[in-house]
Amino acid sequence: MSKIILPGYLKTLVILLLIIVIIFVLIVGRSLLIPLMLGGYIAILMIPLCNWMENRKVPRVLSAFFSLLLSIITISGIITLIVVQVSNFSKDLEDVSERMNNYIRDVDKFATEKLDTDLGISDGISKNQLFEFIESNSESVSDFVLNTLGSLTGVVLVPVFIFFMLIYRDHLEAFVARFFKEHNEEEVKDQIRSLRKVVQFYIIGVIKVMGILAILNTAALWIIGVKHALFFGILAALFNIIPYLGPFLGAILPFIFAFLTMDGLIYPFAVVISFTIIQMFESNFLTPKIVGSNVNLNALITFMALLVGGAIWGVAGMILIIPTLAILKRIFDLSESTKPFSYLLGEDEDQKK
Repeated sequence: MSKIILPGYLKTLVILLLIIVIIFVLIVGRSLLIPLMLGGYIAILMIPLCNWMENRKVPRVLSAFFSLLLSIITISGIITLIVVQVSNFSKDLEDVSERMNNYIRDVDKFATEKLDTDLGISDGISKNQLFEFIESNSESVSDFVLNTLGSLTGVVLVPVFIFFMLIYRDHLEAFVARFFKEHNEEEVKDQIRSLRKVVQFYIIGVIKVMGILAILNTAALWIIGVKHALFFGILAALFNIIPYLGPFLGAILPFIFAFLTMDGLIYPFAVVISFTIIQMFESNFLTPKIVGSNVNLNALITFMALLVGGAIWGVAGMILIIPTLAILKRIFDLSESTKPFSYLLGEDEDQKK
């Protein structure tokens, strides 16, 4: 059969329409696709453990169940630790409210005397108002998890997807291989395993980096004397999973807290300096050594992907978009016709030297 050759402008139109359809499906199917992708990535992370148990004659169903149980305990432990630390903030509300009101009065005085503008905040914020604000936002920890997963249904679906993907991982692998009948089935399966290892190495590398950052951040804040150093240290490490934006969010929260609760400006600026040094150590040594080139994406594509992922799926999109692009890059490398897209996503070799 003769091939149909489309003009360049029609190819461009088809690609644009395909992008629009994909974005539409991602938005409409958010409540299903987010748990599916999260469950898929966690299942990929658990596959080595499942293989280890199955090599020791443990049935696949039991190995999948124990792997699922381990992941649930780990995630639940992190969330519980954060919730407990957040609840301890109520003990510092009185000191925070008083200092905040002093700063607010200074700002109102400056605006009135220098700018001839009445901001209407000369009385500051009452303690009750601050309590109401904190209480309303303290509940957002659970709301944040629900919004990230899409809904309460998403919380239930994630472990379900993890369990079934671990059980049927060989079946899914064979299913994908059958789409490429023109290629050797074993070669296709090897490529699938290679993509799986890319995701595994990336996730494990990111977890290792976050663990080291949590220790370094907590130690730095403890030395400076910031209260709740463990909470801020772990939170900043978790934020680090979001490239570029995450380190800033991780540093700004302890900076504000130190500014409002400690005497002297040296403490908040010490937080900024210490976090800057830690971040330089992470970006120049930890990530290149631990994560390596498993996710070899250029900065422009990464930044644009974060914006698109955040706009479509919120925080979940910003977290999932990076490993997804890494997988797409490896898939594009498999065919000569799609290698230009791989080049677009990747780093220029000349710039890395």
